[in-house]
Amino acid sequence: MTEPHPEPVPDRGELPPRDREPGDREPGHANTRDLQPGDREPGGGDPGTGDARAGDSGGEDFRAGDAGGRGAFSRNAFHGPTALQVGDHNTQYIHHHITSAAPPAPLAATAPITPIAPVAAPADPLDATADEFARVVGAQWQEEAGLRRLLEPAPLPVRWRVSERKVAGRVVGATGEGAGRARFAPVPGLGPATREQLRDGGGLSELHSVYGGLASGRLLLVGAPAAGKTAAAVLLLLDALVHRAARAAPADRARVPVPVLLSLDGWNPGEDTAVDWAADRLCREYTLFHGRAGRARARQLLEQGRVSLFLDGLDEVTGRLRGAMVSALETAPFRLVLVSRAREAVLTAKKARLGGALAVEIQPVRPADAAGYLLNRLPSTPSPAWQELTGRLLTETGPHTAAPHTAGPLAAGPLAAALAGPLAVALLRDVYGDDDPVDELLDTARFPTPAAIENHLLDHAVAAAYTRRPGHPRPRYSPETAERTLRHIARRLTRENSRDLRWWHIPGWTRHRPRTLAVWIFATVVCGTPGVLMALSLYPTLLVGVTASLGAIGGGYAVARRITELSVPQPLSSAGRRDIFTRETVGSGVAQWLFVGTALVLLVPLLVDDPPPHWFWYLVTLPMGFGEVLATGRGYDILARAPFLSVGTGRYDKVREGFARPPVVDTRSVSPRDVWRHHLGLRLFLGLLTGFALALYIGPMVAWSTSWLRGAEFALTAFLWTGATSVAGNLAVATALAALQLHHREGTPVRLMRFLEDARRRNLLRATGPVYQFRHALLQERLAEGADEE
Repeated sequence: MTEPHPEPVPDRGELPPRDREPGDREPGHANTRDLQPGDREPGGGDPGTGDARAGDSGGEDFRAGDAGGRGAFSRNAFHGPTALQVGDHNTQYIHHHITSAAPPAPLAATAPITPIAPVAAPADPLDATADEFARVVGAQWQEEAGLRRLLEPAPLPVRWRVSERKVAGRVVGATGEGAGRARFAPVPGLGPATREQLRDGGGLSELHSVYGGLASGRLLLVGAPAAGKTAAAVLLLLDALVHRAARAAPADRARVPVPVLLSLDGWNPGEDTAVDWAADRLCREYTLFHGRAGRARARQLLEQGRVSLFLDGLDEVTGRLRGAMVSALETAPFRLVLVSRAREAVLTAKKARLGGALAVEIQPVRPADAAGYLLNRLPSTPSPAWQELTGRLLTETGPHTAAPHTAGPLAAGPLAAALAGPLAVALLRDVYGDDDPVDELLDTARFPTPAAIENHLLDHAVAAAYTRRPGHPRPRYSPETAERTLRHIARRLTRENSRDLRWWHIPGWTRHRPRTLAVWIFATVVCGTPGVLMALSLYPTLLVGVTASLGAIGGGYAVARRITELSVPQPLSSAGRRDIFTRETVGSGVAQWLFVGTALVLLVPLLVDDPPPHWFWYLVTLPMGFGEVLATGRGYDILARAPFLSVGTGRYDKVREGFARPPVVDTRSVSPRDVWRHHLGLRLFLGLLTGFALALYIGPMVAWSTSWLRGAEFALTAFLWTGATSVAGNLAVATALAALQLHHREGTPVRLMRFLEDARRRNLLRATGPVYQFRHALLQERLAEGADEE
């Protein structure tokens, strides 16, 4: 757990309050007397030591000046509604806050944290958005870090040093020491990062202090392949969220940015600015920012620096694009943590260098740390094989004479060199059980190099994950099936030069003609037969029979064409139930239904002698109300292909934007499983419900004018064709059909999505937003190589 740091005292060479820019103030705090050098703060705080604790009076700390923290401190104790103003040209900003809610519960990066007592709720709506966003991001990465086994009681320590590679400028350019004004003031609770602080490197808590106190707000996290860069970024993100949640005052919490981890995949800096791209990504991955209003909130948070971006995958894009990305990030108005392999970072710096960035390099795992980590998971008396391996691991290096936070001496043998990365250590733990012959790795004839040991561990990672362990349930899939499936996926992603597995792109992995033909035949037979029989019952002639049959064949082809369209990568729609059925859209639908139904009840008796009963008109107009709900909400694309009900939906574009404002209490991060369930459940159900609505619209009308049997026939035909069109246009259905083809051709599981989620639970895949990725790029590369050899 990251301990809260005492609040720092700013340097005396900072700008006076009158030189601050508009907006650089902290609402709710009055400007007070600036402390002079040597003054002692009221309440016992010592300006020379940065001790921000209040004295015995129990007074609350008040920071004068701007929200960036550039003003001086005053330690006055205020009791009751009192404000203090001293000197000329001062302005008081007095706000009254009503306590109505508690802040988000603090997160636990490595251990549980005592909940914070209820404090004043934020008055600014954007503050509430930021707090809710922090809660959602925390829940998302707490779960993901648990699946990646980063939150174990005794995890591998993270150690870093300032990189000596030519990837960034001078350290003083990042710390801003001696400069009159910092680009980013330290976040509340942290002091400014200094060269002295950076000299010896440190661990995770020191890395968080650097992240929050760096004047440039630009941090490069580099390292060798499999050095644990992404894991360090995830843990740093969780520490930053813990620190933010510990700020009790809303004004302080508002000045701590919400960290969010994104991959750089899909960004073209030539078309989108950093803010535009980031806002689009937030809209896709978090329901809090869905719709135009949500995107506007995301832009506000980004432009005001209230979100910090942790950007992973810089090393996975092409060289020219990397340089363009770095140049585009130069002027980004928010804090940045950029994660990259060291080699690619050096190559990028030759073309474009991130101004003011500090490059820190993740250090190799010490042999002693690796041995201790492995022994912690073993019985108190390990097997002889484990004792020999851990003993050899410690003796393969010389005496440890390095500084406390360095990586120690270079490894002298292949085992220690292979286990210098967290990935290899974790794989060793996963592949070998308590009584397995782990000492075989000491055989230098079989494993003469570190790469040989690493490849051996990668080759057995899948089998180890799907081999039954004592005390654990039997895996759903055999090791052979899992290996075969993951190798095929790795080969496919490598061929596409991608790390992201988007499940809605799986229909493009197989030939679309077989499933198009199958859907064509199915729709023609199932949906067309009732229509043909109905037509023949009305007009029993050969011409009608042939015409109806040709119509059924044409209708079946139209349905099958929807499957063909989904074979090309499609944009992902992930609106949830509460995004579609908002209070405004439901109210609009009910109003439409009552208005049209009542109008018909009043007008029809004036036009016909024997009108239907009143309930009849409210029944047949019910689909109009349902269509209004979808047309004015985020389900209008489901309605787009329904006959009659889709007429005039284009006029609702402005209405949709006005209604599409999901409440803050209904927010979540969008995981691959969430999106899949949404498409397979909600959107499929709504598509079938649209068919039922059309049947309810046509059936009673025909039944009243002819007979109930005839009305039922028309209703069934309308339901089948509209429902089939909606089902065929469902991304989840198209993916399921493609999975059947893959099962027949490659031997992969029929329920492919369930397998992918199971592989994620077994730490072979990971989730980043709505996409899956392999646990590490090395695992994907090794599996793809094996698939090519086969």
